[in-house]
Amino acid sequence: MKAFLILAHPEPKSFNGAMFRTAAETLRAEGHEVHTSDLHAMQWNPVSDRRNFVTVKDPDYLKLQVEEAHATEAGGFAPVIETELEKLEDCDLMVWQFPLWWFGMPAILKGWADRVLAMGRTYGYGKIYDSGAFRGKRALLSLTTGGPAEAYTPEGFNGDIMGILRPVHRGVLQFLGFDVLAPQIVYGPVRVDEARRREWLEAWAGRLRRIGDEAPIQVGRY
Repeated sequence: MKAFLILAHPEPKSFNGAMFRTAAETLRAEGHEVHTSDLHAMQWNPVSDRRNFVTVKDPDYLKLQVEEAHATEAGGFAPVIETELEKLEDCDLMVWQFPLWWFGMPAILKGWADRVLAMGRTYGYGKIYDSGAFRGKRALLSLTTGGPAEAYTPEGFNGDIMGILRPVHRGVLQFLGFDVLAPQIVYGPVRVDEARRREWLEAWAGRLRRIGDEAPIQVGRY
């Protein structure tokens, strides 16, 4: 199996950093090929503009989808984008590791998606959902929260965590054709001691050793 792991946290010593390293080490120890993108270490620019391309379709008006489709046909993505596209296209399993900020992804990860998930190359022309370009591949969100688990239930004050994640599960991953695996969620790692955090990392490693046996979850349209 080929795995692609993306980290979106500014502090390497954070629990997100530990989750990212645990995933990479575990999957490699199991004999899998692992590619990574540590977005902060890469100084990833989240702003999507003409710097995404080395080709130009319309010099007078920037419509990103038009330029993406043209770059797809002409081999015109900037090297930094092309590198990420190749990691994405080559993987069997993609894992996004991030802290939940304001009920969503950090801006640097959203900006990765904005720039890399290009029209023509990753979706479009009938390639969406069940006919998506990434059919047969799997994706998993691994994330941390600031609040406790009970805050993210349907009755909790933040609401159901699956509802919070649905825009990414459905609107990004399933839209591209990925099968979505159950999210790996660690609630409030800052609120527990080191022993508990080690237990969570061991549980994450244990899940990854068996990841090939997992079935996708049902996200649904609504």
